[in-house]
Amino acid sequence: MAKLKRKEYEQLLKPMQLELANMARWAQHRGQRVLALFEGRDTAGKGGVIQDLAEHLNPRQCRVVALPKPTDREDTQWYFQRHIAHLPAAGEIVLMDRSWYNRAGVEKVMGYCTDAQYQAFLKQAPVFEKMLVDDGILLFKYWLCVDQAQQEKRFAERREDPLKGWKLSPVDLKSRQAYDEYTQAREAMLQATHTQHAPWTLVDFNDQKRGRLTLIRDLLDRLPDTHTDEPLVELPPLKGKLKHEKFGAVKPLPPVALSMDAP
Repeated sequence: MAKLKRKEYEQLLKPMQLELANMARWAQHRGQRVLALFEGRDTAGKGGVIQDLAEHLNPRQCRVVALPKPTDREDTQWYFQRHIAHLPAAGEIVLMDRSWYNRAGVEKVMGYCTDAQYQAFLKQAPVFEKMLVDDGILLFKYWLCVDQAQQEKRFAERREDPLKGWKLSPVDLKSRQAYDEYTQAREAMLQATHTQHAPWTLVDFNDQKRGRLTLIRDLLDRLPDTHTDEPLVELPPLKGKLKHEKFGAVKPLPPVALSMDAP
């Protein structure tokens, strides 16, 4: 299947972004809480789909959460504790670029957690998520799938593009040698945490544009009816005549002497 061109992609995306805007108004009016987790291998395309989801939403209502490495203090907390602070309140939408599932992926594969911590996570995650769902949070869990050949191609693009070089971390470079280990970790994670109350949805992201459209369409289709009658905002009449902004020449500042010998 031929890859979508940018113009065609934008034409297909626009009506879904309008639906997302309606969904955001619905969430605000109903006090609904929406939480979406985005997981997948390095280079899968998590940041791109999150950007398209949030592009036209109010950033005060829709928050993107991408937590850094835990601090020494956070390492001593209950594992889920630092994530709880970022859960949505009434009317909010939270999009997590990686989430508590780091423990079942990179931490497991790279040896950043003990086996006891890993096993405890697999048991606790379904219980934790059931508490969220039972409390009324709409929870969506997406895994973005990418083949190893496509992953290698994207790694090479990041290496060559100075604007994307920041995306290549030491952990990313190490992960290139652990494709099979990540596959095994993912399968174990899915078996333990794919539940009726919080199921996983796997999306093919070898073609990122098609993957984004598929994911956004799935998210919209799984939400309840989000239609809201949005009244047209009426602009009150201005008092008096329209005024023009005054402007003129800007006075230059006095010259400043620069010297390489200055202390």
